[in-house]
Amino acid sequence: MSGRYLLAPEAATDLVQIWRYIKKQSSAEMADRVESVILAKVAFLSENPGAGHWRRNLTNQPVKFFPVYSYLIVYRPDTKPLQVVSILHGRRDVEQILRGRV
Repeated sequence: MSGRYLLAPEAATDLVQIWRYIKKQSSAEMADRVESVILAKVAFLSENPGAGHWRRNLTNQPVKFFPVYSYLIVYRPDTKPLQVVSILHGRRDVEQILRGRV
C-alpha cells in the first residue's frame, strides 16, 4: 500500500497469486519483475485516474480497467486514495469474479 493507492484485500491476494504462479512457471526474478510493473502501473493510475477504460459489458459499477501484460487492473477512479478492486488475468471470467467484489 502507498499513500496514493490502496489494494483491496482481494486485489492484494490476486497479486500474491500472480507472483506465485509466475514463480512456479518461470522464476522468482520474473515474478518480481511482473509484480513491480503492475505496482508501477497502479502508482501511475493513482496520479492519472482517467487512464484506462470502462467495461460496461462486464460491470455497471464505477470501475475502470487498465491492462498490464495479460492482466487487468480494476480500480475505482473516483476514490482517494485510489482503490484497486482486483488484478485479474484477462482469460479468467472477469465478469463473474467482479460480481462478488464490486
